[in-house]
Amino acid sequence: MSSPIAYAIRPSRPEAHVYAVSCTVQVPDAGGQRLFLPNWIPGSYLIRDFAKHVLRLEAECGGQPVAVSKLSKETWACAPCQGPLTVSYEVYAWDFSVRGAHVDATHGYFNGTSVFLCVEGQEAASCTLNIRPPPGECYRHWQVATAMARDGAPRRGFGRYWAEDYAELVDHPVELGEIRFAGFTACGVPHEVAISGRQRSDMERLCTDLRRVCEQHIRFFGEPAPMERYLFLVMAVGEGYGGLEHRASCSLMCNRWDLPGPGDEPTMSEGYRRLLGLCSHEYFHTWNVKRIRPAAFVHWDLRRESYTRMLWAFEGITSYYDDLALRRSGLIDEAGYLELIGQTATRVWRSSGRHKQSLAESSFDAWTRFYQQDENAPNAIVSYYTKGALAALILDLTLRVRSTCTLDQVMRELWERYGKTGVGVPEDGVQRLAESLSGLDLGSLFQQLLHETEDPPLAELLAAFGVRFELRPAESADDAGGKPARSDPRRPRCVLGARLGNGPEVQLAQVYDGGPAQQAGLAPGDVVVAIDGIRANVQNLDKLLARSAPGERLEVHAFRRDELLHFEVLPQAAPADTCVLTLVSDVSPEVAARRQAWLGATESRP
Repeated sequence: MSSPIAYAIRPSRPEAHVYAVSCTVQVPDAGGQRLFLPNWIPGSYLIRDFAKHVLRLEAECGGQPVAVSKLSKETWACAPCQGPLTVSYEVYAWDFSVRGAHVDATHGYFNGTSVFLCVEGQEAASCTLNIRPPPGECYRHWQVATAMARDGAPRRGFGRYWAEDYAELVDHPVELGEIRFAGFTACGVPHEVAISGRQRSDMERLCTDLRRVCEQHIRFFGEPAPMERYLFLVMAVGEGYGGLEHRASCSLMCNRWDLPGPGDEPTMSEGYRRLLGLCSHEYFHTWNVKRIRPAAFVHWDLRRESYTRMLWAFEGITSYYDDLALRRSGLIDEAGYLELIGQTATRVWRSSGRHKQSLAESSFDAWTRFYQQDENAPNAIVSYYTKGALAALILDLTLRVRSTCTLDQVMRELWERYGKTGVGVPEDGVQRLAESLSGLDLGSLFQQLLHETEDPPLAELLAAFGVRFELRPAESADDAGGKPARSDPRRPRCVLGARLGNGPEVQLAQVYDGGPAQQAGLAPGDVVVAIDGIRANVQNLDKLLARSAPGERLEVHAFRRDELLHFEVLPQAAPADTCVLTLVSDVSPEVAARRQAWLGATESRP
């Protein structure tokens, strides 16, 4: 057995956003040891070139310096030496996200892929990690939050931790700072919530609701849970949203106002529902992605892309079950769940890229298109999250109508065959398993859902469950869909066919295919300054458009870079791209039973 690789990390200069890191190899390669830093982090499919943040790197053996040469953007080679080799380096950490590393005088956070060199040839060796506090009395109250196993470190404290191998080392993110902790038990597994950032939240309510979500997922796949403990790492910020899954934890970023506050009404706010959905999504990944994996992810190389056409299944199916779990655990009612499906469908229908890119292509091209979106993204791509969730919904409803099988059963069988065994799911594995369990020929359905680009057949399927699917025009730029119209549908709302940026100016961030702005020659980045001789701003834009009728010519002046240009725009009525799902009250007993089996809560309220 290989000797453990000994790592150490310390926020050496928090004010300069620097970590000091070391890696000691007890038995280095006799021909010279190579080490590399990953180029990407599992769960986020983009080459991030973490090595660009390494400020300096040096090596020594027995107190003597060892020559180091750089072989590629992420790989270093140390000269041959006898005895333990220690490589020391600094990492600049100013990526305030769930994917990289960040440190300042208020907190520290890191994912292992962005800070820990991998010892080539010893990837399977066990690892120790000594997490050291930053220097200075002002940091005496800092704590440590991580799901990594302690190896002498006190609970929530600095000290030594342990990982079975490099893959596990980099699969336990770490938060440092003044952290608020709370805990609960779900199906016998201890869970902890660690929140950093300024907030005043009702931790008791949050833990109570999270327990219901976690127990729903654990019981869905079957006890016992695959982890001995679990940690929700939450960064509360003014504006932000995102998450990343890990084997026994997840990193989340949320708006601090989405957290439940002391004295809040018992009704669930949209922000809190969104946060619970995010927690549910990342927790479901504990099974689907972290353990049920595409074959391409079983032996991936963190230095280069790992391609699969199955991200629709691993992100899309997870996106289907994240909100469904809120319904099944009794946290939201049927109408609330249908609103969430409507919002997901709205995001799909508002992207003309759905007619240009298939789900399989979206999955395969994640590395260069989904994670590197530009101003033309809505016209060119479709999300394997949102359309993947609709594909999962359609597959589930189809199975329920045409057989005694459900997607629930497919997922549990995936867990038994692949998740528990570590065998990767082949590219056609979901289809073959669904066909085997249902006895159906699903070839044409999978061809339509994954390889073609027409809109999915939602209306007819939902009708079989007593759910009405409708499309209506958006009532404003903030209309996310999912709810019936509040305004008079007979009065058309005029639109430019563009999305604005977040600044105070009327700057076009994206211009939609075939829309009035594109037809007139306006382009992304243009700043509209006047419409029909009246100065335009974010506050009055809708009013200026509302005074015109569809097809009525508008004189638009806009700056493109530093040049003032003139355009003649023919605004259009807002398209019917906003999806609404509603329950049909008068349905047959058969339809009512089918709907109950799909949407019924599976856990009684406390």
